[in-house]
Amino acid sequence: MSATIVGWALLVAHAMLAVGMLLAAFRLFRGPRAQDRVLAIDAININAMLQVVLLGIRAGTDAYFEAALVMALLGFVSSAALAKFLMRGEVIE
Repeated sequence: MSATIVGWALLVAHAMLAVGMLLAAFRLFRGPRAQDRVLAIDAININAMLQVVLLGIRAGTDAYFEAALVMALLGFVSSAALAKFLMRGEVIE
């Protein structure tokens, strides 16, 4: 019985993350300022990383978790670079 509960919970979590990605994509295309678009890209990256984590839970393998870790690191670096670019107009000093 717990396997079906976990399966349904994973399905609901996938759906909720997909809705979050759609709302962030709406903000990405509609956002009036560049800061809104950067925040939307960051939200999409986090939701995509969590989707990969959920796939890892469903599959039961560690490869998905390593891929999610790489996605998190690249997302953090890209968000920091975009924020620095928006503040100063250059990334490398």
